[in-house]
Amino acid sequence: MIRTALATLSALVALALPAAAADDFIASPTLRANITVTSDVVRVGDLIDNAGSAALIPVYRSPDLGTTGTLTIGQVLSVLRAKQVIGVMTGDIKEVQVTRLARTLASKDLETAVASALERRFGLGDAANITVTFDRGVAEMRLDASNTGALQPVATRYDARSGRFDIAFEIANDANPAPTKLRFSGTAIETVEVAVLTRDIDRTDTLKASDVTLERRPKAEVTGEPASRERSVGMQLRRAMRAGTPLRAADMVKPDFVVRDQAVTVIFQAPGLYLTTRGKAIESGAEGDTVSVLNLQSKRTLTGTVTGRGQVTIQGASQSAPMAPAVDQTSSLKRDEAPAPVDTAALLRNLVQAPASPAQIAEAQIPQARVSQAQAK
Repeated sequence: MIRTALATLSALVALALPAAAADDFIASPTLRANITVTSDVVRVGDLIDNAGSAALIPVYRSPDLGTTGTLTIGQVLSVLRAKQVIGVMTGDIKEVQVTRLARTLASKDLETAVASALERRFGLGDAANITVTFDRGVAEMRLDASNTGALQPVATRYDARSGRFDIAFEIANDANPAPTKLRFSGTAIETVEVAVLTRDIDRTDTLKASDVTLERRPKAEVTGEPASRERSVGMQLRRAMRAGTPLRAADMVKPDFVVRDQAVTVIFQAPGLYLTTRGKAIESGAEGDTVSVLNLQSKRTLTGTVTGRGQVTIQGASQSAPMAPAVDQTSSLKRDEAPAPVDTAALLRNLVQAPASPAQIAEAQIPQARVSQAQAK
């Protein structure tokens, strides 16, 4: 009876041994060729799979934030044996690359965070118009990857006269209940986009596209409305200015198409009529300005609108003057009778020698119908 029981137990042990060996083979620790870590140390569990209870044992110092380090297979196995980790399957791995993850804050991100903290405070405007300069040059900042929170300002100081700021931020940390603290100081100045002269400009020069460029300048340097590049091209300055000067809208005027004492073409315009003569400008004016000119033939002073370079237009009546009502029964102008022709020569002589008023011009173009009133009964 006892012999039978022992034989049965031996058989069961024999059957169980291959399965256990198979389980041991499957669970064998296996080295990884490429690993990533988020903390400042590399642990056994980072290097190998199936590390078991040894997974949390630290073995190496991690590379710098955002960088990758390389370990030879001999170095790795030597350290693992020192930690009582043996039987690691390495396969054909020759070296192990360790990359430390990081959160990178570029200088632009930090500038934006500071500008947002100051936006519409302390007399400043939009964050997009605030230029930030740090006391120490900040190319970029790397933090542990566990710092996943946003930059939250918790203390802000700003001096509007000097533009100095001192701001403390906090970032939520997934691996630590206490947030990460950052502090920055420097200057923050509100700026505006403004057209700036690229060369010295005289009063009579007309601005070309190559004469102006768009820059950001401190708002304090530009009193009034800053001029845009588009509005500047084709304009003249009210006074001569040097290169590098920011332009305001008030610094510019439309270019003079007519200059005082300049010989100009005087155009008389009315519906169906277009006459020109020579004149002399009595005053300067830009396109659309009303100026006085001297008719060189009649020696009369006329008033017209500048419509081009060296050109002044005097408008006649915009539409024909209404004809006086006539009595149909007594009109001497029959239905089929053509109106009397306009005396163009007389009209031309009248305009050139003694310019007529708009009403006279209109009247000259309308033939009169002779109307005789019937005697009252």
